[in-house]
Amino acid sequence: MRLSQAHLSAANALVQPNENNKNAKVGIVHLGFGAFHRAHQALITDTVIKEIGGNWKIVGVTWSDAGLQKELIAQDSLYSVGVGYNDQLDINIVGSIETVLMSAQTEQVLSYMCDPEVKIVSLTVTEKGYCHNPATGDLDLSHPLIQHDLENIDTPKSAIGFLVSAMRCRYLKGIQPFTPLTCDNLPENGHVLEKVVLQFAKHLDAELYQWIKEQITFPCTMVDRIVPRTTENDIARVEKVLGLEDKASVITEPFLQWVIEDKFVNERPAWEKTSIANVEVTDNVVPFEEMKLRLLNGTHSTMAYLGYLSGYETIAETIQDPNFKTFVRYLMDEEITPSLSIEGIDLDKYKDQLIERYENKGLQHRTWQIAMDGTQKIPQRFLQTICYSLNNGISIKGLCLALAGWIRYVSGVNEQGQEIDVQDPLKQQLAQVWQQAGSDLEKALDGFLSLRSVFEQDLATNQTFRVELQAALETLFANGAKASVASFVAQRK
Repeated sequence: MRLSQAHLSAANALVQPNENNKNAKVGIVHLGFGAFHRAHQALITDTVIKEIGGNWKIVGVTWSDAGLQKELIAQDSLYSVGVGYNDQLDINIVGSIETVLMSAQTEQVLSYMCDPEVKIVSLTVTEKGYCHNPATGDLDLSHPLIQHDLENIDTPKSAIGFLVSAMRCRYLKGIQPFTPLTCDNLPENGHVLEKVVLQFAKHLDAELYQWIKEQITFPCTMVDRIVPRTTENDIARVEKVLGLEDKASVITEPFLQWVIEDKFVNERPAWEKTSIANVEVTDNVVPFEEMKLRLLNGTHSTMAYLGYLSGYETIAETIQDPNFKTFVRYLMDEEITPSLSIEGIDLDKYKDQLIERYENKGLQHRTWQIAMDGTQKIPQRFLQTICYSLNNGISIKGLCLALAGWIRYVSGVNEQGQEIDVQDPLKQQLAQVWQQAGSDLEKALDGFLSLRSVFEQDLATNQTFRVELQAALETLFANGAKASVASFVAQRK
């Protein structure tokens, strides 16, 4: 039997939808309706509806996953979240979704976004969804989607275009604005979103720009939960425990955290008042963001590039290598932690917890998946920490090895001479750098450091950084990733 309202009584789940779910109306539109949102914000909002009530049903918008839309329609918009730790799997059924729309269903999406009852439009569109220059934070006006949306604001294609189009609609009709709530892995993500939205609006309509600037706030958030891409094996595993087939299920880890800046222009769910731990509303999210982006995301990307090159398919497999485990902890303690300033958090405990999360064999988080879109991630995961270290006399050797791992990875050929399926918005540019350089590593490095959307001028021309990165790159090509990590660890014993 398939998961649906009719078959709920047959489901073997810890938590199921209740009357509050059935009676709730739409209050949120979410752009970027993927696995992470389903295992994080949608789950937490579902808990609010179940435990407290309120009209906080979610309309999900996806840019590419027509299959997910179809599966959820067949399941009355119900799906399950499997919380896995090694061999254990607990199931919750989520009932906070009203419907899922494709972004191409523009009229329906904008109709919801312009509805006065919608108080929040949240986003998990990944770093590349902001159509910006990651190094500067400025809107990329040459981006094809942005160019289209500026000319066709009533039929937008980008997340930024959808936001501004809906804001314009509410402005013209005198409707109270919604709060745009970004939940993507960007430092000061609310400020990033505000900057690109205002720059877009300024090019579109000066009066609209002024209204947005005066009337709308953009809270920052920090989100944390490891959510791998769902596989057929995951779906089978959920079905075995749940007792029902669920083709929209997601698998995640027990850990969850959400820190939200208390800066809303309209009503919001009482996310922090449910039974779910680690949801916090605060006046300053930035220290939490930096902690997570640098410690978790930074070491995740390190294992993605160097682990993949070493032949490891998943994070759990990578961290089982004692040298990788030692290397990751070294990075955390010696090269990343000095750049952090956060009160009320036991960083040693947090780092211990990260290692434990990485070791969870219940999650098959592929190194290849985390390695995607490196040009959008590298600035906040590696380069900001490196800049701090250069200015404060802290070693950058380990981070340069990780960064060299990315450069080696995007060459598109692994250490066995086999093709790597590189997924990146700048894939062609990256391939061109390697094509022009051939086997000349110094020339390749020149090409990479000239990418201004990744490396700012001051860092790219810093000789200490250049020397360390070139040495790491030469080591990788000479010895391979696995041996390079082992040698790095051995030299520090």
